[in-house]
Amino acid sequence: MRITGNIIDIHQRKIFFGELSIENGIITDIQEMPGESLRYILPGFVDAHVHIESSMLVPTEFARMAVVHGTVATVSDPHEIANVMGGQGIRFMLDNAEKTPFKFFFGAPSCVPATMFETAGANLHAGSVEYLLKNPDIWYLSEMMNYPGVLQEDEEVMKKLTAAKTLGKPIDGHAPGLMGDEARRYFLAGITTDHECFTYEEGLEKAKLGVKILIREGSAAKNFDALIPLLESFPDQIMLCSDDKHPDDLAIGHINQLVARALQKGFDFFDVLRSACLNPVEHYKLPVGLLRVGDPADFILTNDIEHFTITETYVDGKLVAENGTTKLPNVLSEPVNNFNTSFKTPDDFAIHLPISYAHKPNQQSHQEEAVKLRVIKALDGQLITDSFWATAKSIQGRAVADPDNDILKITVINRYEDASPSTAFVHGFGLKRGAIASSVGHDSHNILAVGTEDRLLCQAVNLIIENKGGIAAVSGGGEERLLQLPVAGIMSTQDGYEVGQHYAAIDNFVKEVLGSNLSAPFMTLSFMALLVIPALKLSDKGLFDGKEFRFVGLFE
Repeated sequence: MRITGNIIDIHQRKIFFGELSIENGIITDIQEMPGESLRYILPGFVDAHVHIESSMLVPTEFARMAVVHGTVATVSDPHEIANVMGGQGIRFMLDNAEKTPFKFFFGAPSCVPATMFETAGANLHAGSVEYLLKNPDIWYLSEMMNYPGVLQEDEEVMKKLTAAKTLGKPIDGHAPGLMGDEARRYFLAGITTDHECFTYEEGLEKAKLGVKILIREGSAAKNFDALIPLLESFPDQIMLCSDDKHPDDLAIGHINQLVARALQKGFDFFDVLRSACLNPVEHYKLPVGLLRVGDPADFILTNDIEHFTITETYVDGKLVAENGTTKLPNVLSEPVNNFNTSFKTPDDFAIHLPISYAHKPNQQSHQEEAVKLRVIKALDGQLITDSFWATAKSIQGRAVADPDNDILKITVINRYEDASPSTAFVHGFGLKRGAIASSVGHDSHNILAVGTEDRLLCQAVNLIIENKGGIAAVSGGGEERLLQLPVAGIMSTQDGYEVGQHYAAIDNFVKEVLGSNLSAPFMTLSFMALLVIPALKLSDKGLFDGKEFRFVGLFE
């Protein structure tokens, strides 16, 4: 097979008209020739850090959508399904990924469970992690979220880091807000990347330490604008990633969108492509082609090097997408799951006032006593949260949601065994009515829900329990919406485009009917139990201060 066009050589930083010769999926010759073309040939894009599970799609369906936008490979951390099902879940991802030519490179999850302060469905100790790392299909040690364990030289954490270093596999970082001497000590432990920087100053300090900075722009966390200026000074240390990408967003674009945005901001053409193509391949030593003789024929064609709308995508010389249409087939997936909790009642979500207030007679409100409660403050487009104290709205000795002031009930329910829900309050979701619930709850994937009334909170939660996983929304007026996620309670077996449309419809329902003002309410909800991201989160065991790394009380 021969393909001609304007070849973009990122290594030599030049563009020339030429011809690729491809045999058995390998580039056998590249000839520079006289001539010109309207189309450009360049290496395919690589998402340098993504949890495939967060797309709510199995790997084969993620691949079908990603190739349309020129993505040929991902560096994929399977810790979402690992937290649900351990090694069985990781094996599901590997087996499913083998059924597509797309190039998935999975890591060994380093933190399952993410913390000891929540209930997960599995536990991968140091021995299990070392066993995974010895598998040639496992390419690196996934993000070390337990940065306190690194700083305190926890024995289990050190064993995992040592195993990766001994086997010569890179170690991914996860150190949101960590700076100064603590950051230096964290990365001296052999950790080489960080995708959690959310300010330029943080990224700059870590880049100066030699850390590879992965600029993240996903469906929830959006750090591109803050961090892309680092590309100018550190072109060999920057990579692009999505981390978490919902299916409706994936239908629109992927890494190609970030490339276009960086070019629109005036950054050097070859530096931008280096961050999207070369740097991840070289850092993780991936067998992904970079348009050199002897490389796998992984490349893309475009007629537009301004917006990077992709016309053709090739993986190992096979055409996998053309003019916005995937060429990859649907693959039948048999669901695996770990879901074992019973239906709840509205009373399970009641929050009783401290006893000193609960027995005051005939009181509908406690404004006079100013009963203060701690409230999680969700931030649109961020994984981090803030917190503040608010006066409780109460009825008959119970603290209740206050939709007028956007102070709603939030709950986390252990999905692996029967236990009482953990319930608190959250600001920022903006629901005027109804409730939303999801079994996509990073990282342990317990059930999370936010609502305006206990009965509606319960209704949404029971929809998830009945279907053993999914995302749900109820209006309080009889309307229900549900997207089933039968694979580990976090992924669908359906066509990715259909899942994207279904998800978009529920997302729109939450915004238009229930009143949420968040850009991605379900994605934001999914991070409300992610304890390793400060400041205040909620696990199935209680409110958790991510800065102090300890549980805290609801009432002042």
